[in-house]
Amino acid sequence: MKLKIFFLSIYFASCSSLFKVSTQPLPLVPLPSEIVSTGAGAFVLTSATKIVLRTNSDEIRKTCDLFLEVINPSTGLNIDYAATSSSPIYVELSSSIAHLEGYNLKVTPQSVTIQAQTAAGVFYAFQTLRQLLPPEIESRSVVAGVAWRIPEIEINDEPRFSYRGLLLDVARHFFSINEIKRYIDLMALHKFNHLQLHLTDDQGWRIEIKRYPRLHTVGGWRRETLIGHLDDLPHQFDGVRHGGYYTQEELKDIVRYAADRHITIVPEINMPGHSTAMLAAYPEFSCLDTTFTTAGYWGILPNVLCPREDTFEFLENILKEVMDIFPGQLIHIGGDECPREQWERSEFCHDLKRRLGLDNFDQLQTWFMRRISDFLQSHGRRAIGWDEVIDGGSVDGAVIMSWRGEQGGILAAQKGHDVIMTPHRFCYLDYYQWHLRNTEPLSIGGFLPLSMVYMYDPIPAELTEEQRKHVLGAQGNLWTEYINNFRHIEYMAYPRACAMAEVTWSPAGQKAYDQFLLRMREYSKRLDIMNVNFARHFLGGR
Repeated sequence: MKLKIFFLSIYFASCSSLFKVSTQPLPLVPLPSEIVSTGAGAFVLTSATKIVLRTNSDEIRKTCDLFLEVINPSTGLNIDYAATSSSPIYVELSSSIAHLEGYNLKVTPQSVTIQAQTAAGVFYAFQTLRQLLPPEIESRSVVAGVAWRIPEIEINDEPRFSYRGLLLDVARHFFSINEIKRYIDLMALHKFNHLQLHLTDDQGWRIEIKRYPRLHTVGGWRRETLIGHLDDLPHQFDGVRHGGYYTQEELKDIVRYAADRHITIVPEINMPGHSTAMLAAYPEFSCLDTTFTTAGYWGILPNVLCPREDTFEFLENILKEVMDIFPGQLIHIGGDECPREQWERSEFCHDLKRRLGLDNFDQLQTWFMRRISDFLQSHGRRAIGWDEVIDGGSVDGAVIMSWRGEQGGILAAQKGHDVIMTPHRFCYLDYYQWHLRNTEPLSIGGFLPLSMVYMYDPIPAELTEEQRKHVLGAQGNLWTEYINNFRHIEYMAYPRACAMAEVTWSPAGQKAYDQFLLRMREYSKRLDIMNVNFARHFLGGR
């Protein structure tokens, strides 16, 4: 769609009730698909403003409630619902909106009208409406002297991709339920719709499994954590026990919280590698006759699950409980960085490879992942795996998450797999974001400035038109080996997550980095009021 009007005269209010008009791009993130008309007026929220529902949907009312939870504390207007109003915000479902997540938002001096086909579309319209209000709307207490103006405008909007994701690694460092909810709140504002929770790894197991309680009571804790970078020798450790896990009820609460904000939680249970915490709890599922300790350092550890029948029974029982917690269709089963050494030293694995007619251990891993994928499909779910899972062939029905670059995603799409693009060069939000690394928090390495995230296009040029349909979207990944507090999470995620939001939502032909920076400079006031600890390099400072 063509963006017809982008620069508008916007009214900004200071707390002293002084107003000025400035001509600059609307501070909307992500950029809407189409702004089709405007005028010089504005709709102003007052005590007479009411939400007028033109539908009886409980889901729509819940979505409206979330908007009221944002605007009422800061305005003090106690806006509510009414059958009619002299200052209405109309909300209605309409089959004229073609896209399931699309919406039409029309603002005149007399009214605001939201039309959408689904509650998701209504929710996204409200996020845009929220961003059109002065940034003080994000305050959690009444702000005096602000005129709550929404500029006269009409927006038709819909996402470019159906999958718009972020990942949060809670395995390397544990984060609280409230911190995860804060992460979700920020995602929702920027129209993301999938959160991948990396729940298990060598350094921690974070999900309660009732049938196998040692997974969270033993695997959920490590006795110490590496100080400094993995490359710093000799290694030093803090000597502090670290860990935690989420009960099934806590995770169900997170699922509900996210679903209310139209975000699907994608749980990741990593296998067959990155399994040290699992094996610390249940070492009998290794190919070795030994014990294991939940790791306190990073990197690719050699420990791997043994592909025996009892291992698959163990994993299937775990996944049954995972599916009971997470109702979404997608279950991530890992598959990255799977070491081969313990399999290569195992007589059982060599015999299994021969019995299956496999040529190498890449094919054995793909066979392993295919077993798990088939199990999930038999329960009406769908596996996601990192791109290594198809190094030894296809895994029918699985979604491939391409992280080592784009080639895995290209190959997967050419084979008919659906794909989520997340190449580390453009999508790893734990990389350094500023060239002066000595001024930045310790990171795993790499360099990913805001501009590189913004300029990424998830559709590889090598794909045909038909193959491009397999690219479901993209995801920004935030790994936490070197991130142990939530303020640091926010610093690494924002504003790069704002750029990723635009990559996954906005039409490719309308993206312009200089215009994005103009919008972000104004938009950053909103992040400040929300107390987001965002990186400020784009403002000319650290």
